[in-house]
Formats: sequence, C-alpha cells, structure tokens
Amino acid sequence: MRSDPPDLVSALERIKTLHPKVIDLSLGRIERLLADLGSPHLRVPPVVHVAGTNGKGSTIAMMRAVLEASEYRVHVYTSPHLVSFTERIRLCGDLIDATLLAELISHVEHVNGDAPITFFEIITAVAYLAYAQIPADVLLLETGLGGRLDATNVVPHPRATVLTPIAMDHMGYLGDSLAEIAGEKAAIMKTGTPCISAAQPPEAKAVINQTASDAGVDVAWRGEDWTIEDDPFGTVRYQDAQTEWSLPRPALAGSHQIDNLGVALATLARLPFAIPGFGLRGGMRQIEWPARLQKLTEGSLVTRNPLGWELWLDGGHNPSAGSVLAHWLEVEPGPTVAICGMMAGKDIGGYLKPLAPFLSVLATVPIPGHDGYATPDDLAQIGLGVGLKQVVPCPDVEAAIAALQPHLNGSNGRILICGSLYLAGEILKTHG
Repeated sequence: MRSDPPDLVSALERIKTLHPKVIDLSLGRIERLLADLGSPHLRVPPVVHVAGTNGKGSTIAMMRAVLEASEYRVHVYTSPHLVSFTERIRLCGDLIDATLLAELISHVEHVNGDAPITFFEIITAVAYLAYAQIPADVLLLETGLGGRLDATNVVPHPRATVLTPIAMDHMGYLGDSLAEIAGEKAAIMKTGTPCISAAQPPEAKAVINQTASDAGVDVAWRGEDWTIEDDPFGTVRYQDAQTEWSLPRPALAGSHQIDNLGVALATLARLPFAIPGFGLRGGMRQIEWPARLQKLTEGSLVTRNPLGWELWLDGGHNPSAGSVLAHWLEVEPGPTVAICGMMAGKDIGGYLKPLAPFLSVLATVPIPGHDGYATPDDLAQIGLGVGLKQVVPCPDVEAAIAALQPHLNGSNGRILICGSLYLAGEILKTHG
C-alpha cells in the first residue's frame, strides 16, 4: 500500500494546528466553513449515512462492492486510514489523487483563514468539496465519532441512514452508558429518511426506537423487517417483504461479517437502485477491507513464520470487537499466539478478557509513530489480570515475532496481530 507524498504530508501537518483539541464535537464550525465554501454538502450525490460502534467500515465496503459490481458510480468517506490518507476519500471507485487532495486542503485552509476548526472537520469539508465536483450515483458516508455532533451530520436529506452494532466505546465523548451512546449515534436519523439497523442491545434499541418515533422515522430492524442466514454450503439468503436474494458468502473472514452483510443488503434493498444477480455475486468476490480479520500472505513478517503458521491482522479495539474475535477463534480452532498493541484510553481488559481462553501466549508491543499508546508492560499486566497465562512484553513487532518462535510448535497454527487500527496500519506500511 502506498504512503503519502511530501506535499500532502505537509498540508496535513499544517491543518492539525488550527484547533487546540484533536476532538471537539460541534457542528457550528463545519457549518460556518461549508457556508463559506458555497455549501458543497448540498450538492453531493444521494447520501447513505452510517453510524455505529462496530462494523461501519465493513458494511460500507460491502455496499460499495455490490454497487460497483452493479456498475454504479460510488463515492466513499471513511476513517481512519491505514497507510495513505487518501484511503479516506474514494471518488467513483478510486482513491483520491494525493496531489488533488493537497490542493483541496490548501484551498479550504485559505477559505477557513485563522478560524478555529478541528482536523476532522476541515478534512470533511475537503471531502464534501471533492464529492460535489465529481458526479456519482451515491455517497457512502461514515461518521467519524458518534453522530449528533459529528462533522458528517450536516446533510439535511440523506437517502438512508444506517446503524451498525452499538457498544461501549469513546465514553469520554459520547457518554458513560449504552443509552447515551445510542442516543448520540441515532441522532443521524432524519425525518422522511428510512433507517436500517443491525440487531442492537435492548438498552440501545429502546433509545433508537424513541428517537425514531420523535423524528417520524421508520426503522427497518433485523429479525422484524428483514432477515439474513447462511448455510453450511456457502450460500447466504437475505429476505424482506419485497426482496429475496441468494448470494455467496462475502470474501471477509468471520461469522460477524454475515451480520454486517445483512445491514448492507437491507440498505441496498431500500435504495432506488436495481441490484442484478451479477452485482451481488461479483460484489461478494470483490470486497476489500484491510485489517479486519485479514490473512497476510506476503511481506517480511510472513516470511519469518514457520511453515504452516498463518499470520492474521485485525484492527478491532473495544470489548465488543474482542468478543467477535474470540468467537472467530472458537469456531476456527487451532493453536493461536498473539501480538497486541493498544491505545491507553481503550478498555484494554475488556478487549483482552474474551481472548484469554484462546491464546497460549501474548506478546505486547508499542505502536510506532503514535502517541498515547499503552506501554508493553502495562498491557502485559492487564493481560495477566484478565486470565492470560503467559505474556511477553516486547519493544517492537519484530522482537515479538522472535519471542514467539519457541511457542510455535507443530503446524497449522496462527499468529494474530491485533488491538489497534494504528498498529495494523504500521504493519501494512512497514511489512507490506
């Protein structure tokens, strides 16, 4: 995967200085800047706005794959990126050109002047400007954090809103209860716009239903308005009152991806696009979403593994993501060791606890190039506290691979690198 050229890196560094806080949730600044830019957010293609705690990116990747395989033009906005910042903005199937992105940033920076604005807000304004200039059939728009005060939440009439599974995360910004977090995310719903939701915990579902009732929104719930099932032979069946689709399993590992696929299909079924059979089949083959249970097949780390040991990469970083990963390890049994790096503000114990029964040894590492990570020693202590039997603090991933070698007995096992999208990005950047 490509890294960024110097002119883009320089532009990104400049706009990081425009606000003293990395995160400061508000709509006032982005609304002011968009108005000064001529309101490009009002000229973008029809929007599908996606919020949730887990599965947002996978759900968007599935919708994009099916729509593109069906020959529609698709813009996409997601975050964070893994290697290149251009991954955040897709224009009709391609990553935005790095030179164009640097020029758009300079233009928006000039229009903004010295007014305070966060990094994410100015990048979102840049994205809206790009999407308004290039025609497309649809814009798949992922929230950055929460929903109600997220910079993406300025499109007055999206074509659909989507809620993926909601769980505890980012409590310092969104609230200390599932109800509070669900309320922030459900606030992307707009009167007259259908909302499609994954199955949710009862506390979150109650808030979503109340928010929908207040806004006059119909929510299409899994199990009530649509269903999805897969069989042992690799066929997935989706059904709602108007639509029945049969398609192959998606090219993403993990049974949780069937859940994400259901949300994607339920959304597509409610859009004004004809989805042909070749679009469904081709989309399932074409899906790409790196660092979400991704099996690495090349690169320097792969060549260091004993014959028969697989190398897997996953960027999940909250307790819900840990549970999903543990379920995958349970249904795909085999010797497993892990390398973990996490940011200090995460619920590290909540993430590691469900993994503990499935890991024979855990190596803990820092996250290079990023501030605020949990130290390997701190990670190790937390891991031991939640039931991991053997933990080895290491200075980097290369040392972790070496430290794990004595534990890689036999064949057909796996090494799992996990705990952070930032760590996953560094792995992809450094080791291909």
